[in-house]
Amino acid sequence: MSKQPNITILGSGFAALTAIRTIRKHAPDAQLTVIAPKAEFTYLPSLIWIPTGLREGQQLTHPLNDFFTRNRIKFVAAHVTGLTDDARVVITDQQEHIANDALLIASGGRFLKKLPGIEHAVTLCEGIPAANTIRQKLQQLEHGNIAFGFGSNPAEPSAARGGPMFELLFGIDTWLTQQNKRAAINLTFFNPASLPGKRLGEKAAQNMLLHMKQRNINTHLGHKITAFTEHTVETEGGTIDADLILFMPGMTGPAWLNNTTLPQSAGGFIQADEFCRVTGFERTYVAGDAGSFPGPDWLPKQAHMADLQAKSAAINMLRELDNQAPVSTPQAELVCIIDDGKTGTLVFHNAKHAFILPPLRLFHWAKMWFEKQYIGQYR
Repeated sequence: MSKQPNITILGSGFAALTAIRTIRKHAPDAQLTVIAPKAEFTYLPSLIWIPTGLREGQQLTHPLNDFFTRNRIKFVAAHVTGLTDDARVVITDQQEHIANDALLIASGGRFLKKLPGIEHAVTLCEGIPAANTIRQKLQQLEHGNIAFGFGSNPAEPSAARGGPMFELLFGIDTWLTQQNKRAAINLTFFNPASLPGKRLGEKAAQNMLLHMKQRNINTHLGHKITAFTEHTVETEGGTIDADLILFMPGMTGPAWLNNTTLPQSAGGFIQADEFCRVTGFERTYVAGDAGSFPGPDWLPKQAHMADLQAKSAAINMLRELDNQAPVSTPQAELVCIIDDGKTGTLVFHNAKHAFILPPLRLFHWAKMWFEKQYIGQYR
């Protein structure tokens, strides 16, 4: 590179932080600017443990000031509102126009909130306040019904986040049993698909239903969700009574995307090529939940995949800045441990292999160990 590039990264989550570490490894003197609402990182995979008391919110949120200082990051606390000049300028709600030589979008997506009455449902992955709300409601509930479900984006069915809902379901079942409340509280899992969770692999999806049957969890499958009320889930196949509704909607791209000329997929995400480069744009890349990427129909929207995309995006961005062709393509890979608060079921899926290992206490501890190791990078 003839001069040190000015690179801007949008976001402070998994993809953004992995991109920072990758860029610093290969271009230690590059000028780096990060734009995000707060200089903090929340370890979202462990939100499942807040409702049952295995984690507190403060254990999962970590300030990034020291990490940014060590990596010589200029941090801008702001919300992105748009892009101009073919993505060479980022516009924020602080009336700032921040120029760049290259842009990496890792700002995440958002949940579709179009179903009537969806305000009556709590969405775990919206963050720590939502997880704390579930915890409070669980502690107050002595008898009744809890409904668990997730949806997808009709225009882009892969844009779903079902894994955390399986974990929340099984974890709450375990906790209610431990509290001697399970007999008085009915659990129902609902989904518009007849076999939910197929992105985990058909065998894994069947295994999830088997677990539900073994735990006496009711299922309401294959019926389109039409609405929520304060005490019901309405579907084309009937009504589910619920004193607490826990629902993960499908996802779409960031709201500010409509204030740009970036290409959008059918589901409203930023369209990327196999190199994580925004289609038709120079030196503009995307990683994580904001993007729509080529690959198999089971390509997951999860932290592990976001990390893989961020590494490739950062490497390819630096090559393009050096007038070289991009070469790095992230391997499509799903790795997750479906945790129930005591044991974990390991699910793995890539282009060559797909398997599921039975519930083991070891996998529960492995998930906790990985959390500690991952967060430790940013302390």
